[in-house]
Amino acid sequence: MGDESFMAQNYPVPVTPPGLQAIYTACRRLYPSQPNPLQVTALVKYCGTGQQLFPGLGKIMGEMRRGKDLRTVLGRRASPWEEEKRLGGPDPLDYISMYSNPGAPERGIPPHWHYVSFGLSDLHGDERVHGFTGQHSASGYGFELTFRLRHEPGETAPPTWPAALMQALARYVFKSENSLCVGDHVPWHSSLDGSESRIQHMLMTDDVQLQPISTPFGSVNFVQIVGVCSEELKAAQHWNGTGILDLLKTIPVAGGPWLITDMRRGETIFETEPQLQDEVERGIEEEGSNLSGVTSRCSWEQYSVSRSNSDDSIQDGHQVALRGCTGGNLGSDRAPLTPFDAEQIKATLQKGLSKFNPLPPIKVEPLDKYPNESSRDSPRVYSRPDSMCSLSSSDPPIELLRSKTYKSVHLQFNLEAASLLPLALRGRLKHGRHFTFKSVLDDSAITLVSSNVIGSIVNEQHPYAAHGSWLQVLLPDDFIDHLHHDLSQLSDVEHLDLPKNYHWVDRGLVITVLPDEL
Repeated sequence: MGDESFMAQNYPVPVTPPGLQAIYTACRRLYPSQPNPLQVTALVKYCGTGQQLFPGLGKIMGEMRRGKDLRTVLGRRASPWEEEKRLGGPDPLDYISMYSNPGAPERGIPPHWHYVSFGLSDLHGDERVHGFTGQHSASGYGFELTFRLRHEPGETAPPTWPAALMQALARYVFKSENSLCVGDHVPWHSSLDGSESRIQHMLMTDDVQLQPISTPFGSVNFVQIVGVCSEELKAAQHWNGTGILDLLKTIPVAGGPWLITDMRRGETIFETEPQLQDEVERGIEEEGSNLSGVTSRCSWEQYSVSRSNSDDSIQDGHQVALRGCTGGNLGSDRAPLTPFDAEQIKATLQKGLSKFNPLPPIKVEPLDKYPNESSRDSPRVYSRPDSMCSLSSSDPPIELLRSKTYKSVHLQFNLEAASLLPLALRGRLKHGRHFTFKSVLDDSAITLVSSNVIGSIVNEQHPYAAHGSWLQVLLPDDFIDHLHHDLSQLSDVEHLDLPKNYHWVDRGLVITVLPDEL
């Protein structure tokens, strides 16, 4: 037997998984002279929650803690990937390839490093990480991340910090099960490379060179990370990410046509080209904002208004008496959200961008879905009109018969969340849309809605209503203008004394802004 036959029989060459091969092929078409690029590899494969990636993992790990080995628990020999998943590594991405891109200097595109991830899409097709949903659907999460970093003079190898950044974003995707899409923004609040750079946040765009591909396990898009300054992130929040990306493309030092991140960039696009701020303002006025909600530190509760002349919170002869305002205590009389309710709030945050943006109507799940809930306290299922605006009667909508209404409410936000209130009013509600603050601390949420929003549980007779811990607040058009004027100082919070209270007693509304550190 020859040496080649002996090696082939005893040491077979591993077959590249089809999903992995499809991405390799796309990269090799782009970089034919770099068939073996430098790679960052996850030495211990990611385990995530365990249940999704390895069904029954909790039971298996319990048996192993009692002294049994993996083969005994499984009743068979463990596959290599089962051994890997048992280890439960921290990094979701299997690989990150790093290519040297010459750019196109004649077109103002500098040489740069090009990073490509492997692992957000389905690489293996054996459901070790992603369930298979069909060749004509999305593969895994349907995308991989890329990043373009300007090549610094004297660099002979790509920096590896972008790989750590991509792994962090991938962990967010796996944990939240939210994909990253073109136009999305990611507040990071720290230099992307850990330096003193002004590039501290990210926008997402299409990779200009890596086009969508089809794999045996579904389609894959390539979503490129673009580093931006705080002022550019704020503009993207108040208008939309796609509009700011288009402006970045016009400024060579800010990214140029290929949106290459330069960590040494010292000026924002608005400092380089001041007239671009006018374009953003015009876009907000004409189009509004695409940001439909944020996860933040917020809470809400009822308050009562009583006559008094002895308190400095008196306004128009009324004292605002706040009950139980503990910065997060939602009260003992409020029913917790079911998993179904939580999914509806998530759907609200992810709703589309139509002019009259509907809210997902509050529905009731079949009683047997939550067997621990008492059927005596469970509401019946009712049909409802498409819009609260169609109700001419002063009677409350049917949902309000089972959702609690309030004459007055007290909303509390930390400073970062409160700074987005002018955006919510000007960029969303003024354009007939809604905006949601979802608490990062518990299952509460606050959705601000305009009169044009379809599917809400509030109307002009009952502007404040809650379903469990999800509060909806109706702000009529004339009050939106009033609120925006009164809260305009929140657009620049640097010199704001906290805590800060805003009272609109005639409307039954109090807003408190608290320091971020509370």
